[in-house]
Amino acid sequence: MPNLANARAQRFRAYVERLTAALGHQDRHGPLRDYVTGLCLPGDRKSIEPMAARVDPRHVRARHQSMHHFVANAAWDDGAVLRVARDTVLATMDRHGPVAAWVVDDTGIPKKGRHSVGVARQYCGVLGKQDNCQVAVSVSVADERASVPVAYRLYLPEVWANDRRRRRAAGVPDAIQFRAKWQIALEQITQLTTEGVSPAPVVADAGYGVVTAFREALTAQGIPYVVGISTETTVWAPGRAPLPPRKYAGRGRPPTLVRRTRRHRPLSVQAVAQQLPAAAWRTVTWRQGTRGAMRSRFAAVRVRPAHRDEGRSTPRPEEWLLIEWPRAEAAPIKYWLSTLPPTATRAQLVQLAMLRWRIERDYQELKDELGLEHFEGRGWRGFHHHASLCIAAYAFLAAERLAHFPPEPLAFLRPARLPKGFAPRGAPGAS
Repeated sequence: MPNLANARAQRFRAYVERLTAALGHQDRHGPLRDYVTGLCLPGDRKSIEPMAARVDPRHVRARHQSMHHFVANAAWDDGAVLRVARDTVLATMDRHGPVAAWVVDDTGIPKKGRHSVGVARQYCGVLGKQDNCQVAVSVSVADERASVPVAYRLYLPEVWANDRRRRRAAGVPDAIQFRAKWQIALEQITQLTTEGVSPAPVVADAGYGVVTAFREALTAQGIPYVVGISTETTVWAPGRAPLPPRKYAGRGRPPTLVRRTRRHRPLSVQAVAQQLPAAAWRTVTWRQGTRGAMRSRFAAVRVRPAHRDEGRSTPRPEEWLLIEWPRAEAAPIKYWLSTLPPTATRAQLVQLAMLRWRIERDYQELKDELGLEHFEGRGWRGFHHHASLCIAAYAFLAAERLAHFPPEPLAFLRPARLPKGFAPRGAPGAS
């Protein structure tokens, strides 16, 4: 056991050295080691002072100042840290096969007050309602064994993007302008592609999938997708398409746009589901959960998306429409569109669509175990620095799980003994 612990300690040190190499300046290496170690150590609170107390309990103030300056003020590239984390976990994932998907998602971080960068009253997925929070958009690489965010950026609401005073106070770079979440995700995907990350189908929920421009942009880049859509999304039912342009009558410009009529119209995906025969539905098991096999009833049919196609000269190509309708439910509960090849099986579509569960678990662990939402600063730079280091720590743990499954505890990371009577701010019992 001591040999295993020593080996893990060596791997951790080697990994942290790769992270420090991405920073350049020697004076940032120590604070990075302290910060990543503090994130990995046990403890309920992963804000800077409690971590400083665990890393160096006899010099808390000096360590706190060093770590705070490093995260909140120092001008290092959080993207470089994420690239090291990404390459580390991808190298381990590749031993088990190609990445199954790039999963687009966003996460809410509840906040009080209004001064932390990007805080606004908006939908917060963790709370399931509109509330005061920050929202970050991410792209994760994922397969059935592991997943890790490899791109992460704060969504800046319009009220922030257009407020010069608040931007200046929070240090928002001038180049950052308002972008919808789906636009941020596309920029991240484009950047990952440019950096040579092996492409994989994009998986996203309906918050992204309902945006036709998002789906079309992925198709233009040659990237297949499996994305959630709403019940109101319209498609041409299997075997149907818009009517061709009217015949030229010999006057004016020849008609070029496809047509609909009162009787020949697209349907909502909900209406399509209701019309499918019983034979179209099959039960599919996509993974084993803690309570047994995860299974449900699905239909998969070929349809044509119909959004504003009256302005097109040709119908949109056929795609898969995947529908989940559990037997116990009165109506279907989920819908997806996918540009996977026509040869894709129903099971393959379901497995990709359901891969999003991994990302929800990632965020839960990032928040509960590694303190993703514990950063107490207000600035743009600090927000992204803290998040990149949390993700870097998580990437190491994910790589360890993959390479040495079942995962072993990182026994070499032990909280240092605190001075008697000391309670860092944010720790239980602290005032």
